[in-house]
Amino acid sequence: MTVYQYPTRDTWAEIIERPTFDNSQLRSLVAKLLDDIRQEGDKMIRQLEARFDHCELADIRVSNEEFDEAAKIISEDLAFAIRQAAHNISLFHESQRSSSYKVETQPGVTCWQKSIPIDRVGLYIPGGTAPLFSTVLMLGIPARIAGCKKIVLCTPPNAEGKINPAILFAAQVAGVTEVYKCGGVQAIGAMAYGTETVPKVYKIFGPGNQYVQMAKQLVSLRDVAIDMPAGPSEVAVIADASANLEYVASDFLSQSEHGADSQSILFTDSEEVVKRFEEVMNLQLEKLSRQALTRHSLEYSKLVLLHDQQEIMELVNEYAPEHLIINTENYEELADMVRNAGSVFLGPYSPESAGDYASGTNHTLPTNGYAKAYNGVNLDSYMRKVTFQHLTREGLSGIGPIIEVMAENEQLDAHKNAVTLRLQDMKNERLPFVQRLKETFKNTF
Repeated sequence: MTVYQYPTRDTWAEIIERPTFDNSQLRSLVAKLLDDIRQEGDKMIRQLEARFDHCELADIRVSNEEFDEAAKIISEDLAFAIRQAAHNISLFHESQRSSSYKVETQPGVTCWQKSIPIDRVGLYIPGGTAPLFSTVLMLGIPARIAGCKKIVLCTPPNAEGKINPAILFAAQVAGVTEVYKCGGVQAIGAMAYGTETVPKVYKIFGPGNQYVQMAKQLVSLRDVAIDMPAGPSEVAVIADASANLEYVASDFLSQSEHGADSQSILFTDSEEVVKRFEEVMNLQLEKLSRQALTRHSLEYSKLVLLHDQQEIMELVNEYAPEHLIINTENYEELADMVRNAGSVFLGPYSPESAGDYASGTNHTLPTNGYAKAYNGVNLDSYMRKVTFQHLTREGLSGIGPIIEVMAENEQLDAHKNAVTLRLQDMKNERLPFVQRLKETFKNTF
């Protein structure tokens, strides 16, 4: 862990720098795999599953019998927890439904917007170092609430060709329509292009390792939309002298155990916090099951001592963290100063774990500084906004001359003509019958 004490502003860029890796070779490797999947479909999916997940697949699609088996295997405690989390997530995302209002921008000109669900969406759920059944809920539930007709889920199987039962159970609870045994790049390619078995989708959601993220970026260039650009997971924690350091350390470590390239940063204005933090954190670290991975992640972690909370918030907003925990006495005051963050956790009893699992907010969030321009997954992520307009004769009469002037000055004559023809017809319709005949046939003879 790197410690910065009262850093000057010219070092802030270094402090908020994320771990970077040379991905030039990764890009060419993933592009080749995607091309093979596009060309060979199911055959290539099976080959890559044998190569990367070490399983020979008879059927790529999960059967009804496999769903039934998963429901029997899962413990009652976990089933209850998943259902309760799903309830909270559903409530929060149901509240995001928006109403369509018609607006008359000027007499006779009415405009409105309608939310229409994306027909086919694809969800990618990692199954490597941790089976992320919570992400099934986070991605599947808003898709169901939005009204997506086809909700396709891909996740890697184990060596026996089976999917983690918690993932299958969560998929049923969330309302996923079909699940496929397919991981990594091959899953992204299958959903982007479609195969004999896996349907093509219109937008892909979900986290994953650097191969998955590269695949999502490449297919988004021309084949399918994606939820957002993403990098390694991250958290920023703000703690003052009043903070319980055991709570702060637990939040710090809960992010670090996500992956070897995850990043945690602690911002404080208390020298006492700086002195005591590492000792408190190391005591917790010794008890973690994913200790080796977490220690590697901590190499990218930082502790930053600043002069005051105003300076802290300026630097935090520049960092734009995926997760932001504000554990200070005046957390509500600091919350009002947040401009750039994926999801914010306020006070001593709001660990990041709450948002990761069951509070109701979505844990699929922008990383790598993208929180400056992107938001996390929400109900609108599964919607398209289609605009409508209706102009009456009065409406076109009033707005028509404006359109003509603007089109003429952009030298778009056809645009102008589409209005001029209608205005001329309306003008002629107001003339007496004989005069209308003369106007109509004046160029004929």
